[in-house]
Amino acid sequence: MKIAYPGLLREKLPSGAVRYRVRVEGDKTRRIPLSVMPDHPQFIEIYHAARAGVRIEPEASPEERAIRGSVGWLAAKHLAAMERAVDAGTVSKLTLKKRRGVMKVLTAKYADYALDIPPAKLVELRDEMIDTPAWADSVIEGIRAMYRWATERRLCAVNPAIGIARIDRGRGGAVPWTPEDLRKYREHHPPGTAAHLALTLFMFTACRISDAIRLGRQHETTVEGVRALRWQPVKRGSAEVTIPLMPPLYRATRAAKVTGETYLLNYRGQPFATPDSLGQMFRRWCRDAGLDNRSSHGIRKAAGHLLAQEGCSQYQIMTVHGHTQAKTSEVYTKGVERWRLARDAMGALEAMDW
Repeated sequence: MKIAYPGLLREKLPSGAVRYRVRVEGDKTRRIPLSVMPDHPQFIEIYHAARAGVRIEPEASPEERAIRGSVGWLAAKHLAAMERAVDAGTVSKLTLKKRRGVMKVLTAKYADYALDIPPAKLVELRDEMIDTPAWADSVIEGIRAMYRWATERRLCAVNPAIGIARIDRGRGGAVPWTPEDLRKYREHHPPGTAAHLALTLFMFTACRISDAIRLGRQHETTVEGVRALRWQPVKRGSAEVTIPLMPPLYRATRAAKVTGETYLLNYRGQPFATPDSLGQMFRRWCRDAGLDNRSSHGIRKAAGHLLAQEGCSQYQIMTVHGHTQAKTSEVYTKGVERWRLARDAMGALEAMDW
């Protein structure tokens, strides 16, 4: 590796090892030894400090600072692996962000515990978050995923999060929008506004917010003479989605006053940088329309329920939502199909002479 920095001295020691020293600028008699080699990521920073007469040590990584074999050490290794996976494109940045939040909760309480932490300790951690049951379950799910990753790599033998039950029992996540909600929103946000386009996009694609920030005219295509949208959802494991581009959505995309590489643009006329940024803006649009407890995911759920009520099977809903497992779409069809089965069964009794 060729190095060309003023004042940098490469010296071979009697042992055969190589060390680097730096002459302090303005003082040729003073030389500061470097604590890292040129291939270290902080080499340039440490070199410039030495030229200024200051010796600094490299910052240790979270993994290096943690007690080897501890929960904190494993969490640091897991996050470092996820960061590499993000760079490789196999894990989304949003997933990494959520996992960092989980690891922060875990290490705040149990960083110095040994890897074989008792499951009872994780149950205590879950129960401390009883006021936010969905988040409590997400934390346990994230810990379970970390230990699954660790056991596959033989960093530990047991996954202590297996068998810990969920505590979020009841509200079913995002609130599905009602026809009245949709009416109120559209009355407040007329066609041509970004807010109206956002609602129309969510309603007529049932896409996740992570896909909404990416969709644009480049995803438009024609299938058997029908104008359509085709995209690969960001969420890992999702199937490609190809659906007709319905007239209301087509009109909304063409009514936009500002156009760009994506359908949805922020107030600067640029694509939304993250799902969170669009989510915050969409919640603001909802509040402006008097809908304080509504979200984009609630529209996705509403679309699933409406499709089911119109007679679509769970397999048809799978193709719209990008699901790869029938049980994921079954939540929309179960109640409707049970009613139809009951109605048809009871119809067989109509002809009875009673």
